[in-house]
Amino acid sequence: MADIMKFIVNKESADEDTQGNLMDLGEWNETIGLSLARQEGIEMTDAHWEVVSFLRKYYMEHGETPYARKLTEILEKECAVKGGRKYLYRLFPKGPVTQASRIAGLPVPQHSVDPSFGSSQ
Repeated sequence: MADIMKFIVNKESADEDTQGNLMDLGEWNETIGLSLARQEGIEMTDAHWEVVSFLRKYYMEHGETPYARKLTEILEKECAVKGGRKYLYRLFPKGPVTQASRIAGLPVPQHSVDPSFGSSQ
């Protein structure tokens, strides 16, 4: 959850929330995606862009996914012929939903990063 006082006190800082997710999804473009990917340590390829594009399209059609597990299942099914989960983790080693959502400028679904479960951040 974003620190609302940060945005009340300094409205110019409202472009990202406390986890680095864009607050205005409409401002995202591939240049921003590349910058976010660099921050994640990812060098974008066509395969990465396919996943990012799929997530953005899915988000625009269905809205925010309530749980990371559901979005992971959807993403694995979409990439099944390419290797499913293993393929996705080769592209996004810190978690395909977490990293790809950040690069796509989308909110990271609940429970995608939970240190008590040993999730990578």
